[in-house]
Amino acid sequence: MSTISVDAPASPTHPVQIGSARFDGSAMAVIAGPCVVEDAGLVREVASELISVTRDLGLPFVFKASYAKDNRSSAGSFRGLGLEEGLEILGKLRAELGVPVLTDVHSAVEVPHVAEQVDVLQIPAFLCRQTSLLEAAGATGLPVNIKKGQFMAPGDMLRAVEKVRAAGGEQVLLTERGVSFGYHNLVVDMRSFPIMARTGCPVVHDVTHSLQLPGSGEQTGGEREFALPLARAAVAAGAHALFVETHPQPERALSDATTQLPLASVRAVLTSLKTVWNAVRGPA
Repeated sequence: MSTISVDAPASPTHPVQIGSARFDGSAMAVIAGPCVVEDAGLVREVASELISVTRDLGLPFVFKASYAKDNRSSAGSFRGLGLEEGLEILGKLRAELGVPVLTDVHSAVEVPHVAEQVDVLQIPAFLCRQTSLLEAAGATGLPVNIKKGQFMAPGDMLRAVEKVRAAGGEQVLLTERGVSFGYHNLVVDMRSFPIMARTGCPVVHDVTHSLQLPGSGEQTGGEREFALPLARAAVAAGAHALFVETHPQPERALSDATTQLPLASVRAVLTSLKTVWNAVRGPA
């Protein structure tokens, strides 16, 4: 006979340290920033506000932005400033604000150069089975955040973790960003959080990409209005951290305009989610 546990979600057995931010289940960690580096002013504005909000709420924080985006709906979609200019902006932000930085990598050849400028390498969801990319990221020794593919079962992500660990990467995060459910739709299976937590890795809920309606037009659509209820459920289901994309004016964002959260709303959103965290796990 199966039993139902009423215990709080377990803390990861392989915690991840990223600068001053520790992903160990003791506090609701946050990875947040704009989808893509549009210009230096944008990333500084967003990073400064997020540093203030997370400091006030006592939440571990890592800034995120992509120097380039490769998974685009159409050939005309904005792809970012590119490897050199985008990384230079991220590196400067990291040095001047003292904040740890995460960004995507898309091929093994990019990895060594990117690893010099950031603190965390992120494997995009559609690339989570690419062995050479996972091995290259693991070989840097930096923490690696692997996004679960929209086509992957949560238990299968152990194989991706093993590839990174075999290459020397000891610190791994796993991120849930929804699974394809028919055409143009994603659904977050709340079982994913405790299942992926069996790897011992901290598990992250991607608040904004989970809202996408992929391939539903020239640009990916989305349903931003469901961000808070899904994120509350994920925290209650055992997510150790949250991944949030945010922009001062989402409607003007050059990427993911329908799912990024307004920057002005982030404080209220994280405050609400911290309340859920405390109710489920107890105050830090």
